[in-house]
Amino acid sequence: MSDCIFCKIASGQIKSDLVYEDDAVVAFRDINPQAPVHVQVIPKDHVENVAALTEDHSELVAHLLLVAAQVAREQGIEDSGYRLVANVGAHGGQSVPHLHIHVLGGRAMAWPPG
Repeated sequence: MSDCIFCKIASGQIKSDLVYEDDAVVAFRDINPQAPVHVQVIPKDHVENVAALTEDHSELVAHLLLVAAQVAREQGIEDSGYRLVANVGAHGGQSVPHLHIHVLGGRAMAWPPG
């Protein structure tokens, strides 16, 4: 999508603090971090959110989660623990209509989250 900020980040049109990139996904530091480590993992192809996923996205979803785990390891939060979040829709807190997984860590996470 031409007006999607995450598509522009994924394509390199908008600079970001990348921590990971491959052919299918990018991961970058959140510009408004909610924890000492706050990284977004997104697909390069535009998918609106988890609700828009189909069976055809199975490999992509698995890859997103594997990259999220790798990011957690590389950011030094694997042993202490971390949270993965995928918001869906306005009431779910999704502010950018492009599938993204938040990797949050570096501090204790509260429950309930919102």
